[in-house]
Amino acid sequence: MTDTVIVHDDPIARIDPGIYGHFAEHLGRCIYGGLWVGGDAAVETRDGVRVDTLDLLRSLETPVLRWPGGCFADDYHWEDGVGPREERPDRRNLWWTQGRANAPEEPNDFGTDEFLSLCAAIDAEPYLAANVGSGDPGEATDWVEYCNYDGDTDLADRRRANGREESYGVTYWGVGNENWGCGGTYAPEEYARDYRRFATYLRGYDRLMGDGDLELVACGHTTEEWNREFLRELGGDAHTVDHLSVHRYYGAGDATDFSDEQYYRLFADSLQIADDVERAAATVEAHAPGTNIGIIVDEWGVWHPEAENDNGLEQPNTVRDAVSAAGVLDILNRHADTVTMANIAQTVNVLQCLVQTDVDAAWATPTYRVFDCYEPHIGATALRSTVETEERTPAEDLPAVPLVSASVSETDEGVFVTLSNRDLDARDVRVDLPADAAADVVQADLLFDGLDPAMASTADSADEFAPDPADADLDTTGTLAVEVPSSAVLAVRVE
Repeated sequence: MTDTVIVHDDPIARIDPGIYGHFAEHLGRCIYGGLWVGGDAAVETRDGVRVDTLDLLRSLETPVLRWPGGCFADDYHWEDGVGPREERPDRRNLWWTQGRANAPEEPNDFGTDEFLSLCAAIDAEPYLAANVGSGDPGEATDWVEYCNYDGDTDLADRRRANGREESYGVTYWGVGNENWGCGGTYAPEEYARDYRRFATYLRGYDRLMGDGDLELVACGHTTEEWNREFLRELGGDAHTVDHLSVHRYYGAGDATDFSDEQYYRLFADSLQIADDVERAAATVEAHAPGTNIGIIVDEWGVWHPEAENDNGLEQPNTVRDAVSAAGVLDILNRHADTVTMANIAQTVNVLQCLVQTDVDAAWATPTYRVFDCYEPHIGATALRSTVETEERTPAEDLPAVPLVSASVSETDEGVFVTLSNRDLDARDVRVDLPADAAADVVQADLLFDGLDPAMASTADSADEFAPDPADADLDTTGTLAVEVPSSAVLAVRVE
């Protein structure tokens, strides 16, 4: 059977670069050992940050980076992490152990200025999550002032004394994280009341001392009921929300030991992100009409059983994981008119990371390769497409899995098509482009050809996941004919 992707001359919206964002939490070896190693390390560092990790993130377009959590955010007090490092207090990490020692302690060596300097180094927009669960509106507003104010206040002067003369201009501020759970076990009405308090102070700062550009992210839920009750309680104050966040983790079987049924079930689980986005958007439309609230999926990815608290949520990163990420990016691209940001969990060493490290090396995971492959979609205009393909139904309680997934986007230079094959066999795919779309295939790259879907990246094997040139034929009618191997991703640029 030949699968068909019909590309319609029907723009959806610009794909916000933030959709390709990342997330870094004080958890396991994400920060300490993955990003930050200080001055006493076996690898080259720049201001305490690993240069090998830095180079990988700089080579990959990283539009936005979320920090410091996650659950960690709602027990984090930002003032502990600024100023001379030798004077910073050691604090508890209430939720996670860190580093190879698995210690539930936070040394605060990596704080606000280190994080924002890292963002500047990799050209990422910072997204800070404020402490709602154990913090208060004054603490959050002080943090904004420290980061963003150019005038003469004690907090602005403290930033200058700590080495940063000009303001950082941080736009994105999360008002808590998972406040229905680790962020305080709020009922939605309770969170709405606290959100209103925080927004009052943050908007007040922005009105008189800022430039009016702060964008506030409210904590949402995957359930329609939570979001509905939150917005109802906010009432007329819903206009203070710029974005509503949802989270989705998924998995099936072990990372590298799974049956065929579990192989397909993982993809079925990942498809629930589409429902999450659509339900959240519908709830906003129904209960906050007249607002322009975007949906953010600021934690998503595969969570395997191997990832446990006592190992810092580390897990093998496989081809299967990467192909699932391609499908999620397709979902986000198709919802470009709704989704304003997304942040895969997490950047380094934790869960479905993009970079892994050991004491003396850093390397790209298969998921990194997918993000790199999809880079031309960033900022392009998503085009609506119809995929006609066979499906697998691994379980009655889950959606059927289309064996081929696709994204199509357009710029002034031409059309960019990505195809992922979730089948365990190769598939022939025909892509019918609009008649005036383009004339020539200028580049075709293939990921994971011939690799076992259970194959995981290591320092020694990382290069085996790099893309290979591929064959792609475009005929005079605008039809692109390709063969996509099993568990593989193909990217084709047509101009």
